[in-house]
Amino acid sequence: MGRLEGKCALITGAARGIGLAFAKAYLSEGAKVAIADINFAAAEKSANALGEGAFAIEMDVTKQESIDAGVAKAIAAMGRIDILINNAALFTASPIVDIDRKDYDRVFAVNFSGTLFTLQAVARHMVARGGGGKIINMASQAGRRGEALVAVYCATKAAVISLTQSAGLDLIKHGINVNAIAPGVVDGEHWDGVDAFFAKHENKAPGQKKKEVGEAVPFGRMGTPADLTGMAIFLASAESDYVVSQTYNVDGGQWMS
Repeated sequence: MGRLEGKCALITGAARGIGLAFAKAYLSEGAKVAIADINFAAAEKSANALGEGAFAIEMDVTKQESIDAGVAKAIAAMGRIDILINNAALFTASPIVDIDRKDYDRVFAVNFSGTLFTLQAVARHMVARGGGGKIINMASQAGRRGEALVAVYCATKAAVISLTQSAGLDLIKHGINVNAIAPGVVDGEHWDGVDAFFAKHENKAPGQKKKEVGEAVPFGRMGTPADLTGMAIFLASAESDYVVSQTYNVDGGQWMS
């Protein structure tokens, strides 16, 4: 029997990448999974590929009505929500003097406000239902310290770490554990854009930044979504019942805390 047998999970931003890897891992451990994404067609394609136990949910975490509707649809499809992973996020980078207010608002709306209000909606369901639950927020090594060209993204992830601490302390009285995962540099299609940005602002050849970043990881390479699934399973399982308000680094040794 899997460690999540009979559990029902909602994962935001799960149509691809890290979120999809979490969905696959949870299904393999016996859970049902609602794959929530702003791109419903992609979520539906991923859910269909995963098969029985996976459900596609359309959700835009910047809109309260979409969060509420998505949570309600996930409950209708699975019966309840025992586990939430707040995975939806955007990356942005800019020199301080070039930060654009619209871009700032957009990234905070997804990375922080989206995390807060999705957490709130699911926590209300968990409290009303009783029996506790597990909420996992996706932070980042970028939330542990600033980066010269990544001020806004770093600030959103620092805010997620702080929110995890506060929400965890508030909700544990209801048996709801709130914790977070802080990945390091994780390979994926998003890195094409990241690499292009640094190529422009640091006068690097295409691919050079990605190579340098991977070589700088003490483990010897960039992470993959699969590297994060073990922690996501642990934090969703009964094994983490006494873990409250923590942010775990899963980064190949890049940050120690």
